[in-house]
Amino acid sequence: MVEDMNQVEVKVFEVGSEVTGTVTKVEEKQVLVDIQDSKLDGILPISELSSLHVEKATDVVKEGDTLTLQVLKVEEEALILSKRKVEAEKAWERLETAFQHGETIASEVKEVVKGGLVVDLGVRGFVPASLVEDHFVEDFSEYQGRVMDFKIVEFDREKSRLILSHRAVLEEGKAKKKQDVLTAIEAGQQLEGTVQRLTDFGAFVDIGGVDGLVHVSQLAHEHVEKPSDVVEVGQTVQVKVLSVDRDNERISLSIKETLPGPWQNISEKAPRGTVLKGTVRRIVSYGAFVEVFPGVEGLVHISQISHKHIGTPNEVLEEGQEIDVKVLDVNEEAERLSLSIKELEESTSSYDNYELPEESKGFSLSEVIGDKLKGLK
Repeated sequence: MVEDMNQVEVKVFEVGSEVTGTVTKVEEKQVLVDIQDSKLDGILPISELSSLHVEKATDVVKEGDTLTLQVLKVEEEALILSKRKVEAEKAWERLETAFQHGETIASEVKEVVKGGLVVDLGVRGFVPASLVEDHFVEDFSEYQGRVMDFKIVEFDREKSRLILSHRAVLEEGKAKKKQDVLTAIEAGQQLEGTVQRLTDFGAFVDIGGVDGLVHVSQLAHEHVEKPSDVVEVGQTVQVKVLSVDRDNERISLSIKETLPGPWQNISEKAPRGTVLKGTVRRIVSYGAFVEVFPGVEGLVHISQISHKHIGTPNEVLEEGQEIDVKVLDVNEEAERLSLSIKELEESTSSYDNYELPEESKGFSLSEVIGDKLKGLK
């Protein structure tokens, strides 16, 4: 009876059973394990240590570690075990829940391989290069060992296929930030932004997670042919919010509204009597508008174009022509500038157009005028 009480109960293990064991020795290609409640030796091949490739067993376990393992094979004197199988079973269950609920998972990048990154989540997870960032990355070597957040985009337990995306996390964050900005932003606000891209019709500016459009007409006070003439990608600019369309997620911005007006201090820049160089921008029936500063046009009335009589301004001027003008009057508040071309030309003598009477033909103009003056005495 005493002998029976001292006998140790020995369990019989089958393939697929879970066992608990203590690492007794770590060899180059395998790990020896003392199995609880068993007289059989436990052998854990290096290939069954992890779902990832393992160079040295000591990178994963050490002597004295207590492990939960699965029986792969029952031999006469040993149990062939797997640590990888146990971890995979638990991992697939955990990951399936995360996939169904769209959860974000944090994990360390274990390997950089051709075409992407590899992470260990209890099972091997692969991050294709196109799903690492929301921009092109040429060299992924610096990602080794980096802890990153991921979303599961493909989950197939039967095929052991687990595809992850860090890009999805970034895009989700940007979408939330965009909604926050759209909710908070109001017309009239002045903000700092960064030029993201240029088009023929304007510039898109990032104002903190959402892009707004600065139409080409709102880039500067003066006429702008191409946005690239005024701004460049990456440039930091001040913008004013003109309007917000939250339903269509559109924001209209202006750089022009943040800049000093072209007429500001015009009285100092162009006081009466100043001679300026300008360009004829528009010709109308009553005169010509001449741009003397960017965004500042003054009127040369038809009576101030020439000393000679002209029927229309087109007889003397053409659009795009560069000319000198003299400031006759300036009104900063009304944004009006009166200019003259005539004032810069030499006056034509009043006698040039004097027609001699018939009886004076053959005499010089001075002789005729002299006779007229004698008659007045």
